[in-house]
Amino acid sequence: MRPADDAFTAAWPSVVRQLAAHARSIDEGEELAAEAFARAVAHPDEIDDLVAWCTTVGRRLHLDRVRRGAVRDRALPDLARRAEARVPGGTGVDDRLALLHVACDPALGFGSRLVLALRLVCGLDTARIAWHLGIDPRAASARLTRAKRGLAEAAGAFRVPDRLERRARLPAVLECVAAVHAVGQRDALQPDTAADDLGRGALTLATAASLDQPDDAEARALVAVVLLALARRPGRFDDEGVALPLDEVDRTRWDRRLALAGLERAAATAGTGGRFALEASIAALHVAAPTAAATDWTAIAGLHERLVALRPSPAARVAAAVARGRLALRDGGDLDEVAAALARLEHEGAEASRRDASLALADLAWQRGERAEAAARYATLADALPAPLAAFARRRAALA
Repeated sequence: MRPADDAFTAAWPSVVRQLAAHARSIDEGEELAAEAFARAVAHPDEIDDLVAWCTTVGRRLHLDRVRRGAVRDRALPDLARRAEARVPGGTGVDDRLALLHVACDPALGFGSRLVLALRLVCGLDTARIAWHLGIDPRAASARLTRAKRGLAEAAGAFRVPDRLERRARLPAVLECVAAVHAVGQRDALQPDTAADDLGRGALTLATAASLDQPDDAEARALVAVVLLALARRPGRFDDEGVALPLDEVDRTRWDRRLALAGLERAAATAGTGGRFALEASIAALHVAAPTAAATDWTAIAGLHERLVALRPSPAARVAAAVARGRLALRDGGDLDEVAAALARLEHEGAEASRRDASLALADLAWQRGERAEAAARYATLADALPAPLAAFARRRAALA
């Protein structure tokens, strides 16, 4: 009986981690895991423990490879003993978080870390990674290869960092988790499978990081950010799967349990001054508002400006400009200045932030009653947006 797809998704990081530790190589751990999963799919009987089954199959496959290799005489006795023993390298850390700490080696750049995280931790293939990041599949494959090579050259054999190393790598790990969360917010709004649910994956990673380093306020704040985003996700679409603008979001569909958990964590980290603490406070203000009209845009705009001062990335500046635009629409402020800032941001940063700036300009034109300009912008954008947002853009273009 073939296990459910969700079971494979949940098992992947554990199997990869154990087989990578056994083979002392991420590449070989992935290959062994993939082959073991393929055999699990074809297995005629029910599998009670998918992780244990695939790990055992992977170890035996590795042992078979060594037997056929030139190092058989030297390595076989040790490997034979290890084949029936517990895989070394256990640290008590969540398997996904352990792999993410491995991927966040200081020798690698941020882009390499993110590609490794999406592959090793989230289990996405290179085609899906390329789609989510807006790059060519060949570029994604090359980036993944370079990242693995760089990791192997820097760290040698596979090893999960110890607690002190994990503490030092925590800022990079949180950045990577936030990036997975951002990709999910932009391009995986309605995941078809658990493997595509990057939002839930980000929550798992953020929670594990917070449990591993319970004294870190930023780790706790990132949990709040992801919880509040997931709480609002059910109300972001209508019954036809079309994304809804902020003023039309159905707040009755929000997940109250996740919202309360997120608000509690946001309150606990408010005022600590870090990036994720500020983002959590912003999300909390959105969730706490009973209606879109009652949103405290003055406070939100102020928090966004503090966030830009702390981390002046194009994405942060787009979000700050959107908040200033909302405030100006409410109070009769200078919308031309906001439009000019967004127009500049259409040409800065990564494709995702440029796209966000373009969409914000279309929304601003719509709010100002400039429907012809808004329609043209929405129509141009539609083909570059994920399905729910594309449907929204086409609907707005047709209504203008």
